[in-house]
Amino acid sequence: MDGTILVADDDRTIRTVLTQALTRAGCKVHATSSLMTLMRWVEEGKGDLVISDVIMPDGNGLDALPRISKMRPGLPVIVISAQNTIMTAIQAAEAEAFDYLPKPFDLPDLMKRSAKALDQKRRAPKVVVAPREPGDDLPLVGRTPAMQALYRLVARVMNTELTVLITGESGTGKSLIARAIHDFSDRRTLPFVVAQAADLAGIDGPATLLSRARGGSIVFDEVADYDADTQARVVRMLDMLGDKAPRVMATSQTDLSARMEAGQFRQDLYYRLGGVTLHVPSLRERVEDIPLLAEHFLARGERDLGTVRRLSQPAADLIRAYSWPGNVRQLENTIRRLLITASETEIARSEVEQVLGQQPGPEPMTGMVDGDKLSASVARHLKRYFDLHGGQLPPPGVYQRILREVELPLIEIALDATAGNQAKCADLLGINRNTLRKKITDLDIRVTRRRKLM
Repeated sequence: MDGTILVADDDRTIRTVLTQALTRAGCKVHATSSLMTLMRWVEEGKGDLVISDVIMPDGNGLDALPRISKMRPGLPVIVISAQNTIMTAIQAAEAEAFDYLPKPFDLPDLMKRSAKALDQKRRAPKVVVAPREPGDDLPLVGRTPAMQALYRLVARVMNTELTVLITGESGTGKSLIARAIHDFSDRRTLPFVVAQAADLAGIDGPATLLSRARGGSIVFDEVADYDADTQARVVRMLDMLGDKAPRVMATSQTDLSARMEAGQFRQDLYYRLGGVTLHVPSLRERVEDIPLLAEHFLARGERDLGTVRRLSQPAADLIRAYSWPGNVRQLENTIRRLLITASETEIARSEVEQVLGQQPGPEPMTGMVDGDKLSASVARHLKRYFDLHGGQLPPPGVYQRILREVELPLIEIALDATAGNQAKCADLLGINRNTLRKKITDLDIRVTRRRKLM
């Protein structure tokens, strides 16, 4: 690898590591903590590649990309960022960055991408995203740890060959995650094909599907709903993939591992699809993002409909407290209705209640009333849960969701009572120790060993 590389990052350690690694690889390196200095070097004609952080003491690296492109057309820029958000990746792509990597980055991977940038004499093609119908997607907006973790995983798998299984309830945005992985990967100029079970029917179904994808991406939508014959077709199709094969992804709102254990989903297909599993959290798991999403939809309404609306504090409180069984999709539809039906600029709580069918916000499962049995307390909670859906059925998968809500506190309390000793905890619960370990992993329970003071 040879060339002059300009490194801009306010972290001295990162500057040192990159300078040493790139120098050993045969490159000449200029490193700075100042965006102004970087821009001066670019204007002076220095550098064959720029590696830049986003947040700098004297500016924003993303904002500088159009100026770099104007001054030095064809100069590749690799953006690195600790923000680790989908929006950062999108902004980098829109500004025609050569590549984007989240921090902490894999140094060998960055070196490989730098070599590719230096070897490529022309700018990578501009990302062209097919136009979509209004409301056809859901925004990847969120500051909660659950969403930040999802962003980091998406950024890491974008340009790998691994199959991706995207799980989550209906309305959480699984299809948008799949689309983002495609749109900001090396395959972005190739077709993006969403496959239904019907697309695999007939002798020529799989071959036709591969022909449509042409090395782009194929998403098997709600793969848990495929019957045994369709599952077998997918297995045979994946086994015959050769060179220039498409990226394979799948979505499911059902726990595939549970269906596999129940004999309802092929084990070989489960392991072929689950190279990496990305879970899109429900709104119940990211309550702090609800106000942010509501504001996003209000801003979209102002842009698309020319209607200016804002939520009164009581209205915002109700929206935040609501259970949102339909997740982000339901929240979006609710805000769109409020944009049309609200009588004043400030949306009142009563108007939100009317749109939600005058349903009260959910309440957490509470303790038992004196003399009450646990089953009676649970029954009241479940009845309220069903009532909150306004006469409609909850999303599929109620059984597993309720079991998870009961298992999580039970195991956490049992672990606390046994001071984190898993052998004692398994004995207390009356389950196998391996079963306990699996549940701890699946439920993401943190185990702390300590001396019990009792």
